[in-house]
Amino acid sequence: MRRYPPIGEHGMIGDLQSCALISSDGVLDFFCAPRFDSPSLFASLVDHEKGGYVRLGADDSELEFGTSTVRQLYLPDTAILVTRFLSHHGVGEVVDFMPLGTPETANANRRIIRILRVVRGSVKFVLECRPRFDYARASNELLLRGDQAAVFRGPDLDLHLQATFPFRREGEDVVGTVTLGVGETAAVVLDTTAPGWIPEHVSIEQAELEHERTTQFWHNWLRGSAFQGRWQTMVHRSAITLKLLTYAPTGAPVASATFGLPEQFGGERNWDYRYCWVRDGALSSRAMAELGFVEEADAFRRWLTDRLRDRRRTGREPLQIMYRVDGEPLLIEEELDHLEGYEKSAPVRIGNAAADQLQLDVYGEAIWALTQSRELAEISGYQGWQTLAEVIDWLSENWDRPDEGIWETRGGRKDFTFSRLMCWVALDRGIRLAHTYARPANLDKWTRARDAILRQVMERGYSTSRQAFVQHYNGDVLDASLLFMPIVGFISPRDPQWLSTLEAIEMDLVTDSLVHRYDPEASPDGLRGNEGTFSLCTFLYVDALARAGRLDQARYTFDKMLTYSNHVGLFGEEIGPTGEQLGNFPQAFTHLSLIFAATTLGGQLKQRGQRGTTPHGRAW
Repeated sequence: MRRYPPIGEHGMIGDLQSCALISSDGVLDFFCAPRFDSPSLFASLVDHEKGGYVRLGADDSELEFGTSTVRQLYLPDTAILVTRFLSHHGVGEVVDFMPLGTPETANANRRIIRILRVVRGSVKFVLECRPRFDYARASNELLLRGDQAAVFRGPDLDLHLQATFPFRREGEDVVGTVTLGVGETAAVVLDTTAPGWIPEHVSIEQAELEHERTTQFWHNWLRGSAFQGRWQTMVHRSAITLKLLTYAPTGAPVASATFGLPEQFGGERNWDYRYCWVRDGALSSRAMAELGFVEEADAFRRWLTDRLRDRRRTGREPLQIMYRVDGEPLLIEEELDHLEGYEKSAPVRIGNAAADQLQLDVYGEAIWALTQSRELAEISGYQGWQTLAEVIDWLSENWDRPDEGIWETRGGRKDFTFSRLMCWVALDRGIRLAHTYARPANLDKWTRARDAILRQVMERGYSTSRQAFVQHYNGDVLDASLLFMPIVGFISPRDPQWLSTLEAIEMDLVTDSLVHRYDPEASPDGLRGNEGTFSLCTFLYVDALARAGRLDQARYTFDKMLTYSNHVGLFGEEIGPTGEQLGNFPQAFTHLSLIFAATTLGGQLKQRGQRGTTPHGRAW
């Protein structure tokens, strides 16, 4: 068992209330329960010694050459993960999934099923179950129920272990082995429950039945996709990933599955992303709606409307930038000093102090995403419109304020160009909706504010020395977030000022087609160290190239970026200097921007084919 497998060497399973990561060695090394934002039960990914894990894989010690080859894949069009162990003695598989049951009903009951199979020869499998409750801060009591069942009693949650083969106690953990031949199967089942509750016994037959039901769920859900273009496999894997990262009881998508994974090995940029950012959730809902998954987009709209109504009652600003999945706004940031961090990247943080920041752009993403389609606009109703109109009224008076910006810098508030851009989007889309649906609105006030933002951005957000739109006023630093400008219609994708901005971004922020968010040395963000290229920005770059008519370069850049996905099609937050995944994993931002890029580029390529022309792309 590797001490710290690469971040990208993982697949994810989930049941729409929580999820687990499983390394390509068959080690379940990250799992929080009963929700995404609950304390961890297994987190050896951020501390190998203390974090806890469940190992279920082939025993290399008895193999003739001491090694085996491991391969991992998803069952096509599902969230069912298969880890295969190939050796001279035999070929075995571990099939991992989480049954979905009734995902819309919040409860403490999470179930992970791990089915063992052998398809050639014989394989000896090893089981180690070493839970560590409450981020490895709480002890547990182990009770054995015979030699095939056990319960680990934690402070607020019980973890039950069942197996179809014997295991034994090792301290407060359990270990066991089983040797299977061709056609033989076994199973290990993990259940979390409220204290004192005993789950039903699960037989091999029941485990296989749950496998069939879970397969059918994902197949049925994916049939709702309207995407018929190129790169369908990757787009659908991204859609499944976004679905897995959504808390079904409320419709709130989380930004990522994990906390504490570093943006730079040994650095301090280690955050907790298991919460719902308004920005990320809104963009995720837009991506899902573009694929035809309107129910998911509508669920987020309801969640967001509830947040707006909550704030209206308290009299504070209309939106906080992020919340827990149930809408709770309190996200106190802590440092877990007892955990060493992935590859000693400390501190390991839970909670997120950025929740108290002012980021005015979130209003733009929210309104842009949630008003994209006639269906979403119509079902909001009059009360929904009133809530939205009150937000736009507030924004029309508050847009011209320094804030912390999209990247949540901790170096003080500035006049960020992207924040102004998205305030313009919020006002512009609000005005359009009021006209389209003949709704009451302060249109004169909204229009004056919208036009003032546009003039200000064009006059103060554009640097004549750089011939580019810049990160913030009174500076010359570039920022890849501005790749959104042509996407949201602020500027034509072939406007000379935009094309020169694109060239400047290429010069300063693009390295072998991968895109950095900004240069921390040129624009200090209050944190030490550097980071990798930001995968969201790379896909936005593809989108911008396609809109600018540079289709050959856009396609090549997109195809190159796809090679940085991991072995099962997942992306983290960033790409490191040698192509490794960095940051929390998998990252919703990356997968939703992949969908945007594939949709835009695919549409442009289709139009070019219909015209029967082959325009020359720029050299790169």
